[in-house]
Amino acid sequence: MSKGDLDPKNWDSFRAEAHKMLDKSIDKMKSVNEGRVWSPVPNTLRDKFKANLPINESNPNEIISDILPYGVGNTHPRFFGWVHGAGTPSGIISDIASASMNVNAGGRDHVGPVVEKQVLKWCLEIMGMPKDGSGLIVSGTSIATIIAMKVARDQKIKNSRKKGIIQGQLVGYTSEQSHSCIKQAFDVLGLGTEALRVVPCNDNFEIDLDSLKKLISKDREMGFTPLCVVGTAGAVNMGAIDDLEGIASIAKSENLWFHVDGAFGAAGLLGKLAHDRLSGISQADSLAFDFHKWFQVNYEAGCVLFKDNMTHRASFSDRAEYLRGSERGLAGGDFWAVDYGPELSRGFRALKVWAHLKEHGVEALGNSIDRNIRLAQYLEKRVKNEDLLVSLAPTPLNINCFRFVPNLNLDDAKLDALNEEIVILIQERGIAVPSTTKINNQLAIRINITNHRTQESDLDILVQAILDIGQELTKNKTL
Repeated sequence: MSKGDLDPKNWDSFRAEAHKMLDKSIDKMKSVNEGRVWSPVPNTLRDKFKANLPINESNPNEIISDILPYGVGNTHPRFFGWVHGAGTPSGIISDIASASMNVNAGGRDHVGPVVEKQVLKWCLEIMGMPKDGSGLIVSGTSIATIIAMKVARDQKIKNSRKKGIIQGQLVGYTSEQSHSCIKQAFDVLGLGTEALRVVPCNDNFEIDLDSLKKLISKDREMGFTPLCVVGTAGAVNMGAIDDLEGIASIAKSENLWFHVDGAFGAAGLLGKLAHDRLSGISQADSLAFDFHKWFQVNYEAGCVLFKDNMTHRASFSDRAEYLRGSERGLAGGDFWAVDYGPELSRGFRALKVWAHLKEHGVEALGNSIDRNIRLAQYLEKRVKNEDLLVSLAPTPLNINCFRFVPNLNLDDAKLDALNEEIVILIQERGIAVPSTTKINNQLAIRINITNHRTQESDLDILVQAILDIGQELTKNKTL
């Protein structure tokens, strides 16, 4: 081996190590239904990541093997805590291929843009958006939202790319149930978080359209420039879907950019149970969503779509001379991702999305989504049939919010503390991973069902654990 060459000294040994790791990874996914849902990282393993900077070569593979049991737990069927997809074993294969190619998918004429264009075409079709629209595969909805809001800003203030904006001039609107990434996008773009107006919700936790119209009118009277309205297709707190058709109508009449945060809920268009409530997505100027949630693609992969290609491209296309394209050669190609987003250096995310859609087909993915919704409905009935459990919100999609309420005279603060401790103990005992949220200022046990492996029996285990631990804590007066 010549000095400076970082290839293996022995390719046969490397191949054997790689096959060994592949077998362990497949075993990990094959046995995902077994054992604890979440396990805290032991100190002995933490200590292995406190070593000094390596000067000489060594073999990291044994340590890599040690980490396999200590993920967040989202591949297990009783992971209910956050909206994490469970992934599929086939994602391993596409990741191996993309790693071996080491593709920079930011531009130039190679297979990366070819695959990405195909995925984007499929996504526009799934979401009912114009077939000549545009988009980009990104890391997730957070960056997708920043891209969408930048395009919205640029089309409203034509010289904003060069001259910036006047602080406080532009304002936007979203519901009090919307994700924090909307607020973050306003911060990152310099619009300021106070420029994002939080619109009250109705009793179903959906944006109140009358309040929205009043806020827009008030802002215009005060000299502000309304920029956009963000509708939510699946609120992370409890799954609410805004009246997207109603928002689209207001946005059109008020000349506002209509963006939809469909991080997990937009995938419901693949199924039957939520399809009609999501039809307004087709009227959006932009849409952000994740593949690594309800699409079940392995982490991480998200998407931003636009109904108008030229408006999207105008916000980012500004290549340096050394990135100049050509009619022929590697500098050719009709799709450079750097013309549509802020990243030039990009991994080959599109390959695993393409492979996932190709292998499973949208019908199977839609059936999986509908099954999650039915499981949430099953859990809702279980909660209503238990005297010690109280539902705190409706179940429009796949998220249940409820809490344990013993037959004791406890105030809200003590009930909050009790339910918080129930959730933590269920996690620490490896039984399941629920999470908590606040619904009308009351702490709720939040159960999100996004795993294609979850069965009714998993929900029965969860409910029994909540009841048992809740009664254990109240009996021992651990409040």
